[in-house]
Amino acid sequence: MTRYVAFLRGVNVGGVNLKMADVARVLEQAGFEHVTTVLASGNVLLESPRTAAAVRAAAEQALRDEFGYPAWVLVYDRDTVAAISADYPFEREVDGHHSYVTFVSDDTVLRELAALAADPGPDERIQPGAGVLYWQVPRSATLGSAIGKTMGKARYKSSTTTRNLRTLDKVLRA
Repeated sequence: MTRYVAFLRGVNVGGVNLKMADVARVLEQAGFEHVTTVLASGNVLLESPRTAAAVRAAAEQALRDEFGYPAWVLVYDRDTVAAISADYPFEREVDGHHSYVTFVSDDTVLRELAALAADPGPDERIQPGAGVLYWQVPRSATLGSAIGKTMGKARYKSSTTTRNLRTLDKVLRA
């Protein structure tokens, strides 16, 4: 059995409101074990003998069937998430800033987003990593930043989701 972290994109923001207890129930019914949710923002720990790709497909289908929304889920084994967090290239806590990791499941999309590092917004820092984009931005500039303006496009919904480093720390402690 592999311990996975499943990140649900766009849950409890932008109109998709789900109770995490219901999400856990649906994922258990889909055959996953030891399902635990962390915070209300679509962070799920679960166990499965399946590959990450198979977990993603099954989780997306179960959520779509039960809740009737276009569910997008990115799935990583727990050790990979821990390594991604440990590799954060900037100072983790900077006063007045958010420290984020954008998980990207499509290499073409990752290259497109990484290109934004050439022209970041004021005090915005962007650096690609292994399957992720590391990002730090002033708190007041998140939505107007180079990454913030880009991530809302429909093209990126199926292959990206962003988490604050503090959220990743909570997920990894769960």
